[in-house]
Amino acid sequence: MAYRVGVDVGGSFTDFAVFNDKTGRLSTLKVFSRPDAPGEEILLALDTLKSRDGIDPAEIVYFTHGTTVGVNTVIQRNGHEIALFTTKNFEDILDVARLKIPQIHNLYSVRPAPLISRERVFGINERMHASGEVMIEPDGADVARALASAIAAGCKGIVLSFLHSYRNPCNELAVKAIIEKLAPGLPVISSAQTWPIIREFERTITSVISGYVQPRVAHYLNRFETVLRDRDVTCPLLITKTNGGVMGIDQARAECVQMILSGTASGVIGAGYLARASGFDRIMSLDIGGTSADVAVIIDGEAQYGVGELIGDFQIHVPSVSVSSVGQGGGSVAWLDSLGMLQVGPESAGSTPGPACYGRGGTKPTITDAVVASNLIGHTPLGYGAVTVDRGASREALAPIAEKLGISIEALAGTIIDISVSGMYAEVSALVSRFAIDPREFHLFAFGGAGAMLACFLAKELDMKGVVVPPTPGVVSALGGLIADLKNDFIRTIYRDVTDAQIEALVPVLDQLEQAGNDWLKAQGYDGPGDVKLSADMRYIGQSFEVETPISGEWLRLGTASAVTSAFHVEHERLYGHADKKAAVQMINLRLVISGATPKPALVEIAVAAGSVAPKLQIDGWFSGRSVPTAIYMRQDLAYGHRLNGPAIIAQDDTTTVVPPDFDIFVDRYGNLVITKSEA
Repeated sequence: MAYRVGVDVGGSFTDFAVFNDKTGRLSTLKVFSRPDAPGEEILLALDTLKSRDGIDPAEIVYFTHGTTVGVNTVIQRNGHEIALFTTKNFEDILDVARLKIPQIHNLYSVRPAPLISRERVFGINERMHASGEVMIEPDGADVARALASAIAAGCKGIVLSFLHSYRNPCNELAVKAIIEKLAPGLPVISSAQTWPIIREFERTITSVISGYVQPRVAHYLNRFETVLRDRDVTCPLLITKTNGGVMGIDQARAECVQMILSGTASGVIGAGYLARASGFDRIMSLDIGGTSADVAVIIDGEAQYGVGELIGDFQIHVPSVSVSSVGQGGGSVAWLDSLGMLQVGPESAGSTPGPACYGRGGTKPTITDAVVASNLIGHTPLGYGAVTVDRGASREALAPIAEKLGISIEALAGTIIDISVSGMYAEVSALVSRFAIDPREFHLFAFGGAGAMLACFLAKELDMKGVVVPPTPGVVSALGGLIADLKNDFIRTIYRDVTDAQIEALVPVLDQLEQAGNDWLKAQGYDGPGDVKLSADMRYIGQSFEVETPISGEWLRLGTASAVTSAFHVEHERLYGHADKKAAVQMINLRLVISGATPKPALVEIAVAAGSVAPKLQIDGWFSGRSVPTAIYMRQDLAYGHRLNGPAIIAQDDTTTVVPPDFDIFVDRYGNLVITKSEA
């Protein structure tokens, strides 16, 4: 046998998707995550798969892994102390930033403290001209003094970001060589090697985030690799990337920023693949885990991408799957603020101790506890038997807040659900505006441990087309890592006007990018032809920021500036509703994305229903402040063509789907639950 494995490590659960290359069978598993002992959850899952399904780790030929360790390090600000070496007299770059306040309508809004405090920023006497000409070479003694000061301050790594190094990296590389000679083993991050873009702050903050998470990510990946080798997994190990692809583990250790959104990107890729294969061309993915709810726009199976995605309080400027996150996960804690107002999140109970209903020592009330107290989940074991719900513990956790507010536990539980949904609504509204879409034309594709639990409530508020719940929603992120293609981004800042002569002069740059892309694919062990996509960041002369525009390499080779400018006008009009076709256009960056396809499991059609399906049991569930008779069905009992009416609960090993009154359920040929509002 030969097995392909995808793993997603979340805040509460670790998910496994295992594909048998010979039989086409897909096995899934959920176990509790172990942030206190990373790697132990991998050992447990591998042992369980071997005993339960006979899957021998030695027969694993492909292993991908997505994790939130990088993004959590930034959000929780628990990375190692690092120093920034920048051009002398530019030491305030992180404090000055873009002079923007986080909330433009809040006069009391305060910008977050930088990840590197001012006393750990050191100026190096070097200077590069904007043309790439070296004006001042760095001095070894100057670098040594700065290094000694950084080490004395307790810094465990160095980030280098010099003026105009995107144009010529030689000063940064010279300083990096000096540091590596003076302090072998000390991590050194070069901004020109991390992401060589023109704007100094954007390049610097991206490199700082990479350096900030590097020690913790490297330690995690080392542990992860050791655990797998101890279980005789000898295949190359791949890590899912922020851009929705995968890369080798060595590159992940060296370029941590490329995997900062590893876990969330995996879920979006998995959702896009399943939606397209099932015939849903316009969806918004809803991935709710233990800590957050993540939403992305997916059209024709393709996720929307962008730069400047928010990681905690800061933006990264590498290409990323565009995901909006809000702290409304299943483990998000409900609490009263100083004014006695009910709040939900962003604090999460995680997996240890977890929601009170898990019976693992948690005492704080969470969104999951609210759903349990509403009698909507917990009638069957959760998490492949890992969780047996304790409804009494949920009610006990909610009781103190209910007493202070003078309401019943059921009323409090309903209010907690409403608050969590309103938080998601606000985040989705911003996403809708950003991509200029109409949610009424989209299905909400729900997955993650709690996605199907809350999806119908959110879809109702957004007036969406419906909700789609795939057959194994709890492990879609693991599946996304399993089917993600090898993929890497390359960029070159060229900063020139778009004319025939200037465009033709870009051919050598294009050749260099294509060569770099093909070399990267070969280094990943891929021997087939790569799929290349080319784009350019362009703007009208006088504009401050650019629009990424898909272009053709043939236009550059033929020196056809008119085709390039026409493509920009079309994209500008699509985004902003107007285009000035007489205005001169500038090209700032040339981008190339290369990918190598990986095998994808085909979706299997399920059996056709032979008749109606009977519920496993009937309970009284609480919806909108009232108790309503509710049927509970087992997912494995449903077949193609079954139609059910809400209120209903669909129970399965990896999640629970909650369907309120006034919704209908149809089971399609691939086993998806297609949930729509009842016709009046």
